[in-house]
Amino acid sequence: MAPAPGPPRHRSSATPLALVYAALVLYASLYPFEGWRWPPGQDAWTLASLPWTRWQDEFDRYSNLLGYLPLGALICIAARRSGGHTLVAWLLAVSVPAVLSYGTEVLQQFLPRRVPAREDFLLNTGGAALGALLALAGHALGLVDRWQALRVRWFARDSAGALALLALWPVGLLFPTPLPLGLGQVGERLREALVDLLSDVPWAEAAYVLLDSAPVVRAPLRPLSEALIVALGLLGPCLLAYSVMPAGWRRVAAALGALALGWAAMGLSTLLNFGPGNAMAWLTPTAGPGLVLGLGLALVLAPVPRRVVRGLGLVVLTGLVVGVAQAPADPYFAQSLQAWEQGRFVRFHGLAQWVGWLWPYAAMLWLLLRLGARDDGTTR
Repeated sequence: MAPAPGPPRHRSSATPLALVYAALVLYASLYPFEGWRWPPGQDAWTLASLPWTRWQDEFDRYSNLLGYLPLGALICIAARRSGGHTLVAWLLAVSVPAVLSYGTEVLQQFLPRRVPAREDFLLNTGGAALGALLALAGHALGLVDRWQALRVRWFARDSAGALALLALWPVGLLFPTPLPLGLGQVGERLREALVDLLSDVPWAEAAYVLLDSAPVVRAPLRPLSEALIVALGLLGPCLLAYSVMPAGWRRVAAALGALALGWAAMGLSTLLNFGPGNAMAWLTPTAGPGLVLGLGLALVLAPVPRRVVRGLGLVVLTGLVVGVAQAPADPYFAQSLQAWEQGRFVRFHGLAQWVGWLWPYAAMLWLLLRLGARDDGTTR
């Protein structure tokens, strides 16, 4: 008689995080995807050998080293959690980022606005190797097992996707938002992309003229509307966390943690743009009451069953993206975008931009797919 099957294994949240991080690194490395051409006077062998950089400041070196560190750590953790041998996990965590880095450095030679360098490739690979070593050290110290035990106590078995989204939420907040915690404003950029796409298409002339018309100048939002959008921006990730957590005090801790994480991410974003003295400039007279309202609603909803939470989460995130779409671009927002798109933050432009644009929609899709699922009862 065949042995009874053991308990189902938890999917590691490191796997989807590694895939998302790799895709964002690829995007950030090739942004802005303009001016593709064969490098003048270069043959294939020269392109494959990569040039040494002619200049590079300390910020470049640290960003190239540290930028690939999380990728190496995530791949190593995912491989170990899948049962891979330690050496195999480390080799995989180094080789995959190395291939990704080498490929992007070669492709950067076809983009006039990017500066490829062999030193970047070595720093990227070294960062991935360091991240893998740190992951193995954490595994040897039992940190991964402790996290797994904590996850079993706090979260449901099907929580990998939600945890990956929650880990990406503060990354999206680093990209300038029209309102505090106001993720998902992708409409204007989508319109600009469609205008460029349809500009030379004869049969789409009517759509091109319509899309190319001057955007509507929106009136400033009322203070109550701004506070409500901020509240929804905090309540959204809270309900996403609730959807994979049991009702009770753990949800209260998650709501307080979301408030702290959102506060820190917004402060860091403002600090990067305007300096340490202005790190709290994002906390406007409407943002404070909005945070209080969002936290209050999150605490009230802490006892609600998970199935109901998923439905409420869809409503809240829909309200968030609709509200953010109505927000006009203020001078702070425009100045922040200019700093990110033209300054040194262009290195992280794609990473934070795409997360900030798409996070609410990805969270809504996950909640929609899980809306009819049964609670698995693995949390206590």
